[in-house]
Amino acid sequence: MKIAITSTGNSPESTLDQRFGRCAYFVVYDTESGATEFIPNPNKNAEDSAGSASLQLLTSRKVSKIVSGEFGAKIKDLLDRMKIQLIVLRKPEKTISQIIDLLDHTKN
Repeated sequence: MKIAITSTGNSPESTLDQRFGRCAYFVVYDTESGATEFIPNPNKNAEDSAGSASLQLLTSRKVSKIVSGEFGAKIKDLLDRMKIQLIVLRKPEKTISQIIDLLDHTKN
């Protein structure tokens, strides 16, 4: 399964970005292989529709869960229709590596 995490930077020590559509990076974590991919968010400075454009980017990578601090109302509806689980994590101090560890512990 592939899980996207919003990130403030492009390293495992970067922290969770609270914004979904305008985050700095997306981290795509593959729970089966353990691989992580850091993707710069091309929509972070978009004037509008940053959330839906970011969602398109993630669906092209076959993501089935997304972890972020917050999601807009339009995105929540889209995620529901696409059967993509959203996980709201209100811990901006958590690093990407800590979040991946949490995800690994919850899948067992």
